Amino acid sequence: GLHGKSFIPLIMGFGCNVPAIIASRTIENRKSRLITMLVNPLMSCSARLPIYLLLVGAFFPNNASLVLLSIYVIGIVLAVVMARLFSKFLIKGDDTPFVMELPVYHWPTVRNLFRSMWERASSFIKKAGTVILLSSILIWAGSCFGFVDGAFAFRTDMELESSVLGILGGAVSWLFAPLGFGNVKATIATIMGLVAKEEVVGVFGVLDFEGMTQLAAYSFLIFNLLCAPCFAAMGAIKREMNSAKWTAFAIGYQCVFAYAISLMVFQIGSVF
Repeated sequence: GLHGKSFIPLIMGFGCNVPAIIASRTIENRKSRLITMLVNPLMSCSARLPIYLLLVGAFFPNNASLVLLSIYVIGIVLAVVMARLFSKFLIKGDDTPFVMELPVYHWPTVRNLFRSMWERASSFIKKAGTVILLSSILIWAGSCFGFVDGAFAFRTDMELESSVLGILGGAVSWLFAPLGFGNVKATIATIMGLVAKEEVVGVFGVLDFEGMTQLAAYSFLIFNLLCAPCFAAMGAIKREMNSAKWTAFAIGYQCVFAYAISLMVFQIGSVF
C-alpha cells in the first residue's frame, strides 16, 4: 500500500530514523508519506544495535546470530503489516503510480567517502558528548542521592531502592511487570531510551544488570525495537508531519504497539 519512493526512506531507517523521516518529504503522495513516517521507526536504527549486542551477548551466547536476526525480521514484518493496515483502514487517499528516472550511478570518490564518514562520526561525537554524557551523569547522580535513615544524603554505595532514581523507577516499574522486566533498572533503562537509544546501554553500564530470564530479555529487546524512537526522531516526525494530532498518534501507537507485542511474547512464551 505504499508508494515506490517509500523504499529509500525505509532502508535509511536502518541507519538512523531522523534522516529517514526527513527523506520522506520526497514522496508527493500525502497518504504514502504519512504511512512511511508512521512505520519508519519500526526499522531498527543503528542506535538500537548496542542494546541488541549487549543483551544478546549476555543472555543468548549460543544463539546470538539467530536471535539478532529475528529482531530485525520482526521489525520488517511488523512494518509491512502496519503499513498495510494503515493504508487500508486509517489513512484515506488515492494511490499514485511510481514513475522516476534513475540517475547514472558512479563509484564514490575517496573525498566524498571520507567527508560522509566524518559528518556521521562528528554527529555521533557531538551527541555522545552532550545528550548521552549528560544523561549518564544524571543517572549516576540519581543513583547516589537519596534517603538514608530518613535524611537526604549522597553516598556512592547507596542501595538503589533508596536513591532518587530507584524511587522514581519503582513508582512505574509495575507497568512493565507483565512484560517480564518490571524491575527498577530495566524500567529506568526503558524510559531513558526515549532520550537516546544508546542510553539503555548507558543505564546498564552505570547500574549494572538486575536478574532477568532469557524470555524477559527477549521481551525487553522487542519492546525497545518497537517503542517510540528517540527525542530527535520524535522532533523530526513533528516537523515533517506538521500536525500535533498525527505526531501524538505516531508516538502513542508505537508505545502501545510495543507494549502489546512484548506482552504477547512474554506471556505466550511463559506457557511454553
